[in-house]
Parts: sequence; structure tokens; C-alpha cells
Amino acid sequence: MKPHRFLALALLGALALPAAFSARADSPGDYVPETDPLVLRRLAQWQDWKFGFMLHWGPYSQWGVVESWSICAEDVDWCRRPDGVAYSDYVEQYEHLPDTFNPVKFDPAAWAQVAREAGTKYVVFTTKHHDGFAMFDTKQSDYRITAPNVPFHADPRANISRQVFDSFRDAGFGIGAYFSKPDWHSDDYWWRRFATPNRHVNYDTRKYPERWQRFVDYTHAQVDELTRDYGRIDILWLDGGWVRPGDTLGDIANGTAGVPWPQDIDMPGMAAMARRNQPGLIVVDRAVGGRYENYRTPEQKIPELPLPYPWETCMTLGDSWSYVPGDNYKSARSVVQMLVDVVAKGGNYLLNVGPQPDGQLPAEAVRRLRQIGAWMDVNGEAIYASRAVAPYRAGKFRYTRLKNGDVYAIYLPDADETRLPARLHIPGPAPREGARLAVLGTDAALPWRREGDHTVIEIPAAVRRATAHAAAWTVRLPGATEAMP
Repeated sequence: MKPHRFLALALLGALALPAAFSARADSPGDYVPETDPLVLRRLAQWQDWKFGFMLHWGPYSQWGVVESWSICAEDVDWCRRPDGVAYSDYVEQYEHLPDTFNPVKFDPAAWAQVAREAGTKYVVFTTKHHDGFAMFDTKQSDYRITAPNVPFHADPRANISRQVFDSFRDAGFGIGAYFSKPDWHSDDYWWRRFATPNRHVNYDTRKYPERWQRFVDYTHAQVDELTRDYGRIDILWLDGGWVRPGDTLGDIANGTAGVPWPQDIDMPGMAAMARRNQPGLIVVDRAVGGRYENYRTPEQKIPELPLPYPWETCMTLGDSWSYVPGDNYKSARSVVQMLVDVVAKGGNYLLNVGPQPDGQLPAEAVRRLRQIGAWMDVNGEAIYASRAVAPYRAGKFRYTRLKNGDVYAIYLPDADETRLPARLHIPGPAPREGARLAVLGTDAALPWRREGDHTVIEIPAAVRRATAHAAAWTVRLPGATEAMP
């Protein structure tokens, strides 16, 4: 991940969207639709899940620093190191963090329970970040959680990725494996013969093709392990989009410019191998484009308009992807409203939490997640298995549509609004004649009528009291559109 320290705000403007989708992409290459029927079936299932849970975790959590990036020499905020420490000394200290990593309170079943209570349906876990430390029992490297120098290696839970995947799978979750294509610990990526001025491979792959091929083989071998030996995997979520064919000199706008030589990881071969192990696997070669980016992943932001392909906003609950003591967590209200905005535009929302070095989820993050889950318990029927429907948003309303044709209008209140207005004017979709309308969480039938292109609903005082202080309110509009194909 690219650990921005600023937070993107959901775009909750009052202007209605046009019916046409936005064609703006967040990746340099064109989106290429998938044709494999097994992958298409899995993508449709993933789109039904809507709300996912992400975890960035590794030995770096002991320092409470940005995951991996502090060992990158780029002059950007998220790569900063303490003043007065030489770069080489810092990297040496960082690479010894596994020597003290002993998360004795690690309880993946408890994580899965919290994620389930939050209303999330799939998990994406960091099996290996850019620093190259494997949170699984790889046979390709000694820089791993099960290595003899790691205090936790003798614990029966030591193969952490397996424990996470098994626990979340047992809880009914879809399973995503985050995997970094760059590996800054590998001497075949950051060759110790040369300096490491930026995030890229630090030698000319055209001049040293045998070394680069060793790195490609090593990377494929680790992906083979993950997709072969760790049970059902639904998503291979590949980070490090600068590792791709072609040079990166033109990537200044994306902050990834650096080298004129290609970093071709052989995605056709990797994807084919992974799908032999996991038929129907969704492959997300994020920020690259092309046929191996089955869905796109705007990071820390929500597109202004719906996108014409499958997509997922990935966003932190706090300010950081990884654990930072005293992190500034978003309110449940803010997360709910962003989730609604994303889903109304046809996307999924992947919410990240960084576990503590002892293996527990931060208590404040857990409180936020449970508050989000309380809203989802009442309103989840408007989120799960829904699709975008015009006008997507209008004023404070967002719209979702179920496969049976029912539409939900979700009202996003301002910060000072604690109760639904006594009368709602909902633009757009018309309920079928004689339909029974209700605010989710109550049983009271609502008096309504059509006035022009608006549905006008009277909200009784009892309903307003019963639903007070919600992050958002949902009105079911039965039969508002034809059923989806």
C-alpha cells in the first residue's frame, strides 16, 4: 500500500449524477474485461459481498511505523526516518525486528468474530509486504514468521497466514491474500552491490537478466505456495504496481517514477499457475491495468462517479495502514456514510485495521467496528448483493438496487441532524402502486404519494424517535425498477 497520511473524504455532494458512467481510471492501462466463466462467477460473488476487512500486520508494528516504507530512500512523508540515524543503520535495525516479534495474544478467531460483527464479508490479509517479511511458512526465504530467530516460530499458531485464512473461512468469509510483488529484502530485487535510491529494482534488468529471472522464479514460487497450500483463496491482491513490463520514467504523476528498465514479473505465467491451484481466482494486479486487474482499487479515495468496471475503495479506519499507537480512527458515522456512497456507485468498500504487536486488534478500532456493525444489522439488506441504480445520488440520498428490482433510498444526514425529517422528498425511482414503504429498523407503514418525479413520504414522530442518532436512514421502495438480469 501507499501509506498516505492524509485522509480522503467521501464525496457527499448534493448534485445528482448523470446516467452515464465515468470513464476515469485509476490505473495506467485500460481495463480488460474477464472472459473466464469461473472468474466471472467469483467476481459476481465478490460484488455481492460489498464490505471487506483488511489487515496490515508484521514486525514493523512493534515500532508503530508505516509498514515497510521507512526503509525506502525516497524523500516523501511516509518514508521518513528518525533524525540522526544513518539510513544503513536504520535498515539494519529494521531487518532485525523479527528477532523480537512475539505476538502471543494473536487470536485469529477473535479477529474474525469482530469482522463479522462489523458486517464485513471478506478479508484481505497481508501475507507479505514490500519489506519482504513473509507472514507465512514460505520455503523460499528465511525472512519469515516461522524462521528460528523469530520468538513466535515455535508457537502452534506460528504460520499466521494459515491461521488467519482458516479462521475467517470457518466464519464464512471470502479469502483474499495480499502479496507484494516487490521484495526489498531479496538480493535479487534490491541487489546489495548497488544503492537503493527508490522503491524500484536497483539494477538494470536488461543487463542482468539472470538475476531478474531468479527474482521472477522466487516470486512465482511464493505465490504457488499461497495458492496451493492454504485452502480456498478467492482473491490474489497484488500490490506494488510499479513492478510491471515497460519503464516507469513517465510515472511522475503517480509518484512511482524511477527506472527505464522493465520489471516484468510474468503475470500471464503467474496468473495461470495460481488459477491451476485455485480455479476461478480473482487476480488484482493493482495499478497496472490489463487482463490481470480483474477489479480496480482506488486507494484512500472514493470516485466522484460510478466506474464502468468492478472496483473497490480500500481505506484505513485510522490514519495509518499499520498499527500506530493512539491512531486517529474515523467515526462509525463517517465509515457508514462512505460505505453507502461507495456501494451506491457500484463499488465495494475494503476497510483496513492494523493489529497491535501483541496480536490484538486495538480496542478503539474494535469499538468503531461494532458501532458500524450495529448499523449494518439494521440496514445491511440495502447493501449486500446490491447494484448501482440511477440517479446513484441526489442531494442527501444514495440509491441501491436488489436483484428483485427493489430500490433503497439511503438518507445521509448532516452532522447536526439527529432525526429523520418529518417529510422526505425522494427524487427518482417510483415505488409500485400500493407498495408498503418503511424505514429499516421499524415496522410502521409510511404514508406516501408521488408528486412529479418525487416520492413524498410522511415520517411519523414515533419512527423519528425510534431511529434517532443513526449514521444514515434507509427507506425501502418496493418494485421501483425492473428486476436485474
